[in-house]
Amino acid sequence: QVQLVESGGGLVQAGGSLRLSCAASGRTFSSFTMGWFRQAPGKEREHVAAVSWSGGNTYYADSVKGRATIFRDNAKNTVSLQMNSLKPEDTAVYYCAADASGRPAGWGEYDYWGQGTQVTVSS
Repeated sequence: QVQLVESGGGLVQAGGSLRLSCAASGRTFSSFTMGWFRQAPGKEREHVAAVSWSGGNTYYADSVKGRATIFRDNAKNTVSLQMNSLKPEDTAVYYCAADASGRPAGWGEYDYWGQGTQVTVSS
């Protein structure tokens, strides 16, 4: 079983930055594709970013491309999402997810999910 715990959410003004982190349990983290999703009230869940097991391949949704960076530290079993130039439309609950099959970043299928962390961007 893999447990994912997100942190780093909060309230930030438009134009500001946040770094979300996800700590994973389990010794096979380094083989997982890791991703971030978000869901705003009344909207569908959006696949925001993903990173391959090696960190060498990444995926970004068009909505965050150029403003977000996903990176991982396999030694620490963590994956992070740096978000810059935040906009009110970035307001959502952000979820960390793990793909145990190690499919390509952006594939979009995940096996494990965290509980989520709220990000609120004020205008």
